[in-house]
Amino acid sequence: MALDGMMLSLIKDELKEELMDSHISQIHQPSKDEIVINFRTKNGAKKLFLSCRADCARVHFTENAPENPPTPPMLCMLLRKRLCGGRLLDIRQIEFERILFFDFEATNEIGDRERLTLCIEIMGRYSNIILIEEKGLVVDAVKRIDITMTSERVVLPKIEYTIPQKQDKLNILEDSTSDIVKAIENSEKSLDKAVLSSVQGISPIICREIEHRVFEGSELCCEIENIASVLRDKKSIPTMVLKDENTPFDITFVPITQYGDVMKTKQFENYSALLDSFYYQRDMAVRMKQRSMDLYKLVSNMIERLTKKINIQKAELKKSENREELRIKGDLLQANLYKIGKGAMFVEVENFYEENSPTLRIVLDPSITPAQNAQKFYKAYAKAKTAQQMLKIQIEKAEQELSYMLSVQDFLSRAQSDKELSQIRLELVEQGYIKEHRKGKQKALKALPPLEFKTSDGFTVLVGRNNKQNDQLTLKTAGRFDYWFHTKNIHGSHTIVLTEGKELSDTAILEAAQICAYHSKGKDSSQVPVDYTIVKNVSKPSGAKPGKVIYDSYNTVYVTPKLPDANE
Repeated sequence: MALDGMMLSLIKDELKEELMDSHISQIHQPSKDEIVINFRTKNGAKKLFLSCRADCARVHFTENAPENPPTPPMLCMLLRKRLCGGRLLDIRQIEFERILFFDFEATNEIGDRERLTLCIEIMGRYSNIILIEEKGLVVDAVKRIDITMTSERVVLPKIEYTIPQKQDKLNILEDSTSDIVKAIENSEKSLDKAVLSSVQGISPIICREIEHRVFEGSELCCEIENIASVLRDKKSIPTMVLKDENTPFDITFVPITQYGDVMKTKQFENYSALLDSFYYQRDMAVRMKQRSMDLYKLVSNMIERLTKKINIQKAELKKSENREELRIKGDLLQANLYKIGKGAMFVEVENFYEENSPTLRIVLDPSITPAQNAQKFYKAYAKAKTAQQMLKIQIEKAEQELSYMLSVQDFLSRAQSDKELSQIRLELVEQGYIKEHRKGKQKALKALPPLEFKTSDGFTVLVGRNNKQNDQLTLKTAGRFDYWFHTKNIHGSHTIVLTEGKELSDTAILEAAQICAYHSKGKDSSQVPVDYTIVKNVSKPSGAKPGKVIYDSYNTVYVTPKLPDANE
């Protein structure tokens, strides 16, 4: 686990330095597993983020607090009632256990002072956030655990809080280096696994680093003492390990050498900045996916249904392409009626339509006359001809609808806020895909502005957040001689460069194309084709779905998706 007990001790020191004697001004609960506490400190307002989500439990200051739901959950209301206005007395950690205790002095309903403790347990899928009274009884918890879930440790209101069972490991600051080395050497596991199972609060990446350095010629006792010295002297370095320039891989508090040149490292000023950066993008994607699950399901079902429909219609269209054979058989029967006896099962006739096929065998329906058989082929021909015309129209219509739904799916995958999801939902309501349920008077949803960027040479770049905004941006906001960008044959946002009467530079074209590619389904690709032209060459077909336009007289540039440095 990236956030180990050792790093948590360093985070505790960082939080104590900033928060001691500060007061809680507000509490929010963005999701069922997350709490945000606003503090008034001597250095201004601070937001403390606590998460007990299994894959990213943590605690730190944040600059990227998630959006709050319209109605606060019951637990949030309880925390506000008991903790708001409370003063932080202490932040405690038992040795290197992955548990922090925030002790508060608060005022209850009748004005008496009371001591409350907010506990965050960072233990993978067993992570939790628990409010505890002074007598040690649980007030409530994010995750209530009853006896049906486990008999070892119950977490319920009015039940005494108990600390999770400690692991039998050595404390790097309290136990001697020789005892720790002896425990590691007595283990039958590989060196990194032996360190992990012997030392309290240490993460796998630190264990691998110790193993790497020992294999490089260092002494195990020296490496253990180095880690102890870093923790004792508070000389740690908040470090992120990256797979490439932008992909976080792990976090640590000491320099990492085990990956050589394969991985990159980035150092941060403090642990809150490190954790905020490490988890922000991943959290955003997970949070948006959870909140847009119903929309994803609707759009995915529509895409699946339309794809199936188009495939069936194309198969029917292929069958109708053989309709000329039906007409030919009708003609040949009509020309040979005098030769065909009533009740005949088939007939061999001269095929005057094909030079290389002198005769053609035609299967007949013996229950009707030869003339009626001929008419049957003519009717089948007429039906196939009509079907072909109708199928072409229906396939084109279904393909346009499929393209629209794919574009909605792309915008859903890139949505970064509840407001953006609400705009997409409203668009689907207006297009008839979602039934609108009105409950009394509802406030009109204020449209979000387009995303805005600046090229390095000063041109303003606007990017649509959804299909409706694409139309607004291209057809109303942009001037006739501004520039329009869009990924070629790839779903994405309309991108407008406002020229303000200036000639567009090659630099601006390249950077605008990179921004355009970044806000498309080709974001994770390289050499993405982007078409661009002046806005007057772009028009909307009559009756087309939102976001659908046609254009001519364009150029194409191939770019790797990227935001301008100032906007990353």
